[in-house]
Amino acid sequence: MDKDGSESELTFLTKLRRKIIGAPRDIRDPGIFHKLALIPLLAWIGLGADGLSSSSYGPEAAFRAIGSHTYLALFLALATAITVFIISFAYMRIIEHFPNGGGGYVVATQILGKKTGVVSGCALIIDYILTISVSIASCSDALFSYLPMEFHKFKLLFSGCLIVMLIILNIRGVKESITFLAPIFIVFVVTHIILIGYGVFSNIWAIKPIAQQVHSNFRGDISAIGGLGVFLIFIRAYSLGGGTYTGIEAVSNGLQIMREPRAETGKKTMLYMATSLAITAGGIFICYLFLKVIPCEGKTLNAILADNLFGQWQFGHLLALITIFSEGALLIVAAQAGFIDAPRVMANMSLDSWFPHRFASFSERLTMQNGVLIIGGAAIALLIYTQGSITTLVLMYSINVFLTFSISHFAMSKLFIKNRNKEAKWKQNLGICVVAFILCITILGITVFEKFREGGWVTLLITSLLIVLCYLIRNHYSRVSGGVKKLDVLLSGIADMPSEININNAPTDKRDMTAIQLVTGYNGFGVHSFLSIARSFPGLYKNFVFVSIAVVDQDLFKHEAKIEDLKNKVTQSLEKYVELARKFGFPAEYRIGVGTDVVDIASKLCEEVSSEFRRSTVFTGQLVFETENFYHKMLHNETAFAIQRRLQWKGISNVILPIRIKL
Repeated sequence: MDKDGSESELTFLTKLRRKIIGAPRDIRDPGIFHKLALIPLLAWIGLGADGLSSSSYGPEAAFRAIGSHTYLALFLALATAITVFIISFAYMRIIEHFPNGGGGYVVATQILGKKTGVVSGCALIIDYILTISVSIASCSDALFSYLPMEFHKFKLLFSGCLIVMLIILNIRGVKESITFLAPIFIVFVVTHIILIGYGVFSNIWAIKPIAQQVHSNFRGDISAIGGLGVFLIFIRAYSLGGGTYTGIEAVSNGLQIMREPRAETGKKTMLYMATSLAITAGGIFICYLFLKVIPCEGKTLNAILADNLFGQWQFGHLLALITIFSEGALLIVAAQAGFIDAPRVMANMSLDSWFPHRFASFSERLTMQNGVLIIGGAAIALLIYTQGSITTLVLMYSINVFLTFSISHFAMSKLFIKNRNKEAKWKQNLGICVVAFILCITILGITVFEKFREGGWVTLLITSLLIVLCYLIRNHYSRVSGGVKKLDVLLSGIADMPSEININNAPTDKRDMTAIQLVTGYNGFGVHSFLSIARSFPGLYKNFVFVSIAVVDQDLFKHEAKIEDLKNKVTQSLEKYVELARKFGFPAEYRIGVGTDVVDIASKLCEEVSSEFRRSTVFTGQLVFETENFYHKMLHNETAFAIQRRLQWKGISNVILPIRIKL
């Protein structure tokens, strides 16, 4: 039988689950990091697509905002391209200084403090949920542009099905999902090169009359509403088109999945994304102007543009169809960034106790399964709430994006000022970050002011509620940690105390009654459990076998070497328990397992030890609160009870020892 159990022993549901999401990955495979990590091209597809796909809805929102002043599209094209590069270059500085990922949350936490960090982290999580909702809603709008209006009532259902498909793909694994979606990305790039290239170069002959028209309209507006009026119209459209920049931060947040050297891979990916987005978004603005695109109900502006450009070709309708369908399909790829980055932000926050600790755990496929399910479900909920309205979703999306942008660039500005004596190019880097901060805070302020009543308040409310929830979770963990520390102070030093009994160095006897104790590090919790066994069953158990699992979570998976360090640390803790037991006169030994699923690995390890020591009982400890509340099960995993159920089914005796904690 292999390590996962023979195929014949698996239940029908387990077989079906593995068929859909794949078999468990082996954490002990020395090449697992290389197999899962992404090269720049794949990272560009998986993370850069979020930025590139925003050209499907960002320029459209800005173009609609200028109304009849269409000549401003030329200035919007230039401003958009410049803004993309400024923000991207600022994020390259973040990649250099924070190569292990985490993006805005880690930057804000380490530079500005935990209170600012949790604001940035919560905004990022809502941002990535909206990344999925916006991308899928925009995808549906693009695809349904070529269907009769009577079919549009099915858009919401179609969107929900797409999100469910992405949830399944991401539970299978990041690299697998990106490889599956890569051909879509390639088709989008090719068709949009044709769209923009033909749209611009086929109208070169009209540049002079268009330039004259732009100049004439500009002078007319200056005379009618004044320079300030023109500027206000432009800056409003520029800000409301902020959705164009919404995917830029995805690369810095997702560095954990990139191949070493991560900083270099991340910067290359960022450059690919910035260049492709600047050309695509800027080119679309110019094509809107050249082709005199006019909005039409039931169709996106890009669909109208494609029809106008290719309508006279022999197979033009088909090419327009492929172009817009590839745009819709790329938006599915863009939604992928939300599934990649949001669970990792949640994992980073859970390591700091802002989120339930279980969100830092990997599934057997080495994916952030808990985060993927929560994020996917929340994205579906937001789609239902907004009825798939891309206007409302982009508005909600932009607010949180530029909140995190502003915090990140302010933090990096502070970092460069603080380290001006250490950074060789601190003035240059500071200048980029300050300009990026000014642009982002301007867009944020105008968007909130303009659209607060139209849905902006919803984003701010949801983000605020999430921040409050994070503080409640952290406060609970802090109180529990205080209670556990009291145990550590009282009991963890017992192993270092001189024993009145001679140390028992005899080997364990497999024929004697044996206590198999599950422990998690050498601490007061484990020592308390050991003493409880010795006190509660005097003279019954002759041997002790200590079992512990080296749990690979989000933090450890950033570095392959950290897993070996973890195994060494767990081994040292187990050796301390063995020393403690021998000081109390018990022969003892230990076993160690490595994996992502504590219940699964621990249960199998206990089964193996029980088969060696036939007369044995498995002991686990469980925190017990004086008053049990509904949220305790969410914040504290029920590992002891899950292991007990598995072992009881195998006929193995198991006892759960209560560890009382006063809050």
